[in-house]
Amino acid sequence: MCKKSYLLLIVVLLTTFFLNFSAYSQLANRYEIRIPTVPGYVLLKCDLHTHTVFSDGLVWPTIRIQEAWHEGLDVIALSDHIEYLPFKDDIKVDYHRPFQIASPVAAALNITLIQAAEITRSEPPGHLNAIFLKDVNSLNTPDYNDALKAAFDQGAFIFWNHPGWKQPNNKSVWYDTQEEFLKKGWLHGIEVVNGNTYDPIAHQWCIEKNLTLLGNSDIHNPIGMDYELQNRKHRPMTLVLAENSSIESIKAALFARRTVIYLENNLIGDAKYLKPIFDNSIQIKYPEIEIKGKNRNVIQIQNNSDLDYELVPNGQTDEVSVEKVVLFAGKTSLLHLKGVSDTAIGEKNIQLPFTVQNLWIAPEKGLPVEINVKIKFVPTK
Repeated sequence: MCKKSYLLLIVVLLTTFFLNFSAYSQLANRYEIRIPTVPGYVLLKCDLHTHTVFSDGLVWPTIRIQEAWHEGLDVIALSDHIEYLPFKDDIKVDYHRPFQIASPVAAALNITLIQAAEITRSEPPGHLNAIFLKDVNSLNTPDYNDALKAAFDQGAFIFWNHPGWKQPNNKSVWYDTQEEFLKKGWLHGIEVVNGNTYDPIAHQWCIEKNLTLLGNSDIHNPIGMDYELQNRKHRPMTLVLAENSSIESIKAALFARRTVIYLENNLIGDAKYLKPIFDNSIQIKYPEIEIKGKNRNVIQIQNNSDLDYELVPNGQTDEVSVEKVVLFAGKTSLLHLKGVSDTAIGEKNIQLPFTVQNLWIAPEKGLPVEINVKIKFVPTK
């Protein structure tokens, strides 16, 4: 063993030792992520792009499972590189071994583990993840077309990783190669979020080309080195809306594009999924109020999710004016309303239009919503 490889192995073993040593104190409790689901589906928190020491990650496969459980995830894929193996002199190359090592721990912690791999080629085509694999070895072939076809023939779900990673100014480029993959049915989704990086170009591609939106960590370090878990600073996640928690249902949901990306305090996805998530997050505690003339009153809105919803008025009504408001996670917030007429009278059901700025239905476009209230107007003149 060369000196450099020996030192790398020592670093990996020490990292694994200290993580295991502190696992019972640091990883023995699970954060429960509160995001309501869409009616008819279960919402599964997933990270479908992670690495271990079997490629260029710095942790043992079982640690990835413990981290996922601790952080509140439901599903994880160990997607080690096929072509890039910097520890191959120290750890025997076996593409199925990470999955085999991690499986018993995943079963014990009720974490769904998906067998996966990252096809790591120069650009084009760049890096692609194939998940739900049966035979990873079949992807180890010189021609990337053969690798993609081997994944496709197994029924794998294939997505393009971090398309802007090596581009000037991180501005993503749609290659002719990707167009060929799309036409052949070999490309099913794109990482719109990789780590803490959001790619608006990739987001627009998913909308235009009917591809699945994904957000993953691409984690190499121990998770606590990149995210402040004690301060609830979590990794990005792909929220999968599945009919149930089985692998078959997860796979079907991904192919059906039933995903939402969870990035810091933002959700990214189709309005048809974001709208019910928002609606099921909030509860108006006292929906009937009284406003005298041009005076003010407040609506109390309880937010039962782990997201702070940032609402800005999307136009005004004829009866009241409203202000922007943040509905803080797990709290009840006040929405201020002001009458616009001294002579208004009677009871009215009013729909207050807002845009939720941190729920993105397209690049730079928030989700339009309505807050429904009943107001009794009392004239002052």
